[in-house]
Amino acid sequence: MRTLVLNAGYEPLAVVSFKRALVLVMNDKATVIEHTEDDPVWAARGSYERPVVIILSRYVHVPRSRRMPVTRRGVLRRDDHRCGYCGKAASTIDHVLPRSRGGADSWENLVACCLRCNNIKSDRTPQEMGWELRFAPRAPHGTGWSVRGAERQDPRWEPYLALAA
Repeated sequence: MRTLVLNAGYEPLAVVSFKRALVLVMNDKATVIEHTEDDPVWAARGSYERPVVIILSRYVHVPRSRRMPVTRRGVLRRDDHRCGYCGKAASTIDHVLPRSRGGADSWENLVACCLRCNNIKSDRTPQEMGWELRFAPRAPHGTGWSVRGAERQDPRWEPYLALAA
């Protein structure tokens, strides 16, 4: 079970394990906003609500870079694990403009790709193959990308993630 951590200004910061969230609550560093009904956590000092969303007691400034770092996992997640060329299940990534021709490791040049299309395309561009991309690759955006660990969302987090958007 995961817990969404909010800053004192209700900005989503991260997603942590419920154990980590409970430690923050027990040390009076956070307060439970949303919790799981009828499933308390028993401790030596009594019982605690099992947290789903907590808010930190004091403001913590977290510097955020303007661009998300490019990762293989991020490209696959952005493209929903679907091949940018044929739409089948993707397990690899592909440089639209191959690196041997000056293609960069950027969100705009990488797409998820199935193994078959990746091998067939090889060191060529989609135009040389007569292929078209199903979408124009671009950098991801939104709170699901800026909050660490928010890719697997709990429906009870929606109102808090929507506030940040």
